[in-house]
Amino acid sequence: MKVEKIEISAKDAQALLDRAKTGAITQDDYEIIKGLIDTHMLLNQAVANKNSSIKKLLQMIFGHKTEKTKNTQKKTGHKKKKTVKGHGKNAADDYTGAKTIEILHGTLKHCDPCPVCDDGKLYRQRIPGVVVRIKGTAPFSGTVYKQEKLRCNICEKVFTADLPAEAGKKKYDATAATMLALLRYGSGMPLNRIAKLQGGFGIPLSTSTQWDVTEKMADRIHPVYPALIKYAAQGDVIHNDDTGMKVLELAIANKNNNQKKSRTGIFTTGILSITEGRKIALFFTGGKHAGENMAQFLENRHSCLDPPIQMCDALSRNTSEDFKTILANCLTHGRRNFVTVADDFPDECHHVLETLGDVYHYDAITAEESMTPNQRLLFHQANSGHLMKKLRYWLQEQFDDKKVEPNSSLGKAINYMLNHWKELTLFLRVEKAPLDNNICERALKMAIMHRKNSLFYKTEHGAYIGDMFMSLIHTCALSKINPFEYLTALHKYTSAIFKNPHLWLPWNYQENLTSSA
Repeated sequence: MKVEKIEISAKDAQALLDRAKTGAITQDDYEIIKGLIDTHMLLNQAVANKNSSIKKLLQMIFGHKTEKTKNTQKKTGHKKKKTVKGHGKNAADDYTGAKTIEILHGTLKHCDPCPVCDDGKLYRQRIPGVVVRIKGTAPFSGTVYKQEKLRCNICEKVFTADLPAEAGKKKYDATAATMLALLRYGSGMPLNRIAKLQGGFGIPLSTSTQWDVTEKMADRIHPVYPALIKYAAQGDVIHNDDTGMKVLELAIANKNNNQKKSRTGIFTTGILSITEGRKIALFFTGGKHAGENMAQFLENRHSCLDPPIQMCDALSRNTSEDFKTILANCLTHGRRNFVTVADDFPDECHHVLETLGDVYHYDAITAEESMTPNQRLLFHQANSGHLMKKLRYWLQEQFDDKKVEPNSSLGKAINYMLNHWKELTLFLRVEKAPLDNNICERALKMAIMHRKNSLFYKTEHGAYIGDMFMSLIHTCALSKINPFEYLTALHKYTSAIFKNPHLWLPWNYQENLTSSA
């Protein structure tokens, strides 16, 4: 909107108001009033855009609080708070890692006569009484073995007591290395924080020692990482996204590079592949963005396979001409633009959010009923197809009827949806196409958690080790595999891993434990 500059004094403004009150408006007065109204509308639009930018900045700093449709509506009246399910006490069966001790009755046993009545007989109940007790311990426990020494008073030969078998041969065993990897790369705890925690328990574990133990473990298990990458490259659906990361070695190299056009960005790319029904999470940190990492990743794909479905947001750096995929864009990203401006345009945004909410409801039904890919496609076409068609017509109508300014914050949200409509609605045309990229964004939270807690990687080698451990740990979580048991097994059977790494992936490693023992 182009607005001409209007200069008017306070005296002239008062005179204009007096003429407007009496109805004696001239053509010059009309031009002044029109200019003032245009300026007012322009200022309102600028404020709305500024508020949207501030909201986005706060979300970048503090994260998204919520994007639920019900929270974007204005509250009218008192509503009874709903009870949220799934937030009660943990059942005893949830403690799968706890030690189980069976306690027999002290004075009675099965088939004994009842001590209360003379005729009854006692029978063991199928469901026992269960009590759970939780104790606090240090993440790393230690045992000090003091070996008795005997010395001959004639020949001075010293005889030292042998260590018991449970002492092992190494100071830091496989479980210690695994716990370090889980704390650092699974829970985001910096090494100095672990060192302080251990020091308080009287079992010191310096940061340098922690790194040495972790690095040695990585050397023993690293062939599994490329084997996991190769397996994931054969997936039918591949999600990708990236986030900023800090690697001091690369940052210093970029700073010392005198070439003005050289790239200085450092990223962690998250790739989540769905292969044969299994979900595999992979992380790659360095100077390459998501599209370049995706191209390198797909070099491992068999040439006989059809192009995979690639799900990502609409940023150009997420794709590349070096590989061929069936592109799908994230519907949540398109929806998020309307959530951001919902306070300024409540009615319009509510219409869009309600429509997309119905589409997600239908997608949830396909998951609950375990539909096949073809059944899911037909279900969406029958139920979501007309919703998306009506939504597209409504979005275009806002511009055609000049109801929305294209350069406004709402106009930009509508433009995003219309410009990427084909990719946003791939789920209506192609089997297995997902609606959004949420699963990859959740995976990237591991890298973001590491960045927020540890701040940076020191070297590219350290970043590679972090990527490897995070990939294995998060893939275990997606496969409902205990990561502690898995990583410990990899540490113990390193020779077998180097021979056949593809047999030691999270879902098949247990089959090889007996043969490799």
